[in-house]
Amino acid sequence: MADTLSATEWRGKNLIDSDGGKIGKLQEVYVDTETDEQLFGTVKEGLVGRHLTFVSLRGATGGPDGLHVNASKKQVKDAPNMEPDGELSPEDEEQLFGHYELGYTPPATASGRRLARR
Repeated sequence: MADTLSATEWRGKNLIDSDGGKIGKLQEVYVDTETDEQLFGTVKEGLVGRHLTFVSLRGATGGPDGLHVNASKKQVKDAPNMEPDGELSPEDEEQLFGHYELGYTPPATASGRRLARR
C-alpha cells in the first residue's frame, strides 16, 4: 500500500478502481487489530439513504490522482456497507473479508471484532 501516506493523510483522497474510474473519496480507514495493516477504507454511497461502503486497501498504491485500489466499481458497489455512525458486527466483518477474498480468522477477543477505525 502507499506506505508514505498515513491513514489520516488518505482521508478525503479519491479512490480509483482497477479500471481507472473514480469510486469516491476515502472517508475512514480500518486497520486489522492483529497486524495493524490498513486493510479497508469506506466511501459514501447513496443519494437518499447515505451509507458507507467498504473498499479493500490491500495492495493500494498512491498516485497523483488518488489511491488506486485493486477492486472494480462493481465489486465496491456490491460490498458490505453500514450507516455512517454504525459499526460492523463480527458476522459483518467475516462477510467483508469474504467479499474481497481475504482470509478471515475471528480474533480471540471479547468484542469478537478484528477491525478498528483509525
